[in-house]
Amino acid sequence: MGKQETEMLKGTLEGIVLAILSGRSAYGYEITSWLRDQGFSDIAEGTVYALLVRVEQRGLVDVEKVPSEKGPPRKVYSLNTHGREQLAEFWRTWSFLAERIEQLHHQNADNNPTPEEED
Repeated sequence: MGKQETEMLKGTLEGIVLAILSGRSAYGYEITSWLRDQGFSDIAEGTVYALLVRVEQRGLVDVEKVPSEKGPPRKVYSLNTHGREQLAEFWRTWSFLAERIEQLHHQNADNNPTPEEED
C-alpha cells in the first residue's frame, strides 16, 4: 500500500469499522481478517485494536466479553445507537466528499492535459 493510500485509509478506517459492525457484532481479529479479505492487506491488528479502544471510549459501541476456547475472553463489539448516528454522519460526509472529488476530477480531466500531452 502506498503512502497516499495509507493516509487516506487512516482517515476513513473508523467509518469502515463502524460499517462492518452495523452488519454484525465482531471481535478485533474478525474485523482485521475481514478487512484483509477485502484487500486491505497492510492493516495491522494493532491499528484495529487501537481504533476499537477509541470507539469504545467514545461510546459508539457496546462491548461484551465472550469466553474463548483459546485464552482470555474476547471482547465482542456491537454498534449502539450513538455509533449508528456516527456512521450515518460518516456516510453523509463520505457522499459529500466523493461527489466533490469526482466533480473536480472530471473538471480537471477535461481542462488539463496530462504530462504526456504537454510534450
